[in-house]
Amino acid sequence: MTRNAKINALLLLAVAALAVLPLALGLGDHKEEPFAGADGEAETAITELDPDYEPWFSPLYEPPSGEIESGLFALQAAVGAGVLAYYFGVRRGRRQGAEQARRQQPVPGTGPDTGSDSDSDAGSDADPGRPGEAVSPGPRA
Repeated sequence: MTRNAKINALLLLAVAALAVLPLALGLGDHKEEPFAGADGEAETAITELDPDYEPWFSPLYEPPSGEIESGLFALQAAVGAGVLAYYFGVRRGRRQGAEQARRQQPVPGTGPDTGSDSDSDAGSDADPGRPGEAVSPGPRA
């Protein structure tokens, strides 16, 4: 097992433990809704501290039931996960494409159609000082 595989397995085990342990240990059994969420907990804490508290604004859309609210939240999470997966997929594809292009690109002086290194830049402007060679300027763009 490679090091990355071991790390991934440990991370998956930790996530599973975070999901199962609260249920197995009975955390939240003393509450009416043990895993209701942070919004309900915050509202309860605020009304206990200041019973006359008035919210600054009301929600733009109030779902008719808790199930619809949960469904919208799940949809939001799915769209976010899709955007992240698309981003990482595009990034990986670009990296793999660059690696593939790098592998297919011949190394200068080693390809079958190139001669020796001394002939590779004959007639170019790169080394105009060779004795016995006439260098033409060629077309300029």
